[in-house]
Amino acid sequence: MVIKVFIANQSGSTAIKKKQQDVLGFLEANKIDFKEMDIAAHEENRKWMRENVPGEKRPQNGIPLPPQIFNDEQYCGDFESFFNAKEDNGVYAFLGLTPPPGSKEAEALAEQV
Repeated sequence: MVIKVFIANQSGSTAIKKKQQDVLGFLEANKIDFKEMDIAAHEENRKWMRENVPGEKRPQNGIPLPPQIFNDEQYCGDFESFFNAKEDNGVYAFLGLTPPPGSKEAEALAEQV
């Protein structure tokens, strides 16, 4: 399984740049393997991302903005969903990954059993 983060390396929006940095920084800090998929430089990445974001997750204008997060072909969510999962200590579940032993998320799962 590969986490794919669709980003725009040449975005003029500081808000988008900050959101992208937040996602990538968190993944790097937690040693979660991921692949950056640039939609600004690669038209096929932009087209794939737009076609694979579910309709109910699209903004009103119909064009999803980066960052968008996938686990292989499975849509995980956008920045807001990622942020909420991070706040709830649920990023591994959000990404469709097993939390590492000793993490807050793993401890919370163990308590539920």
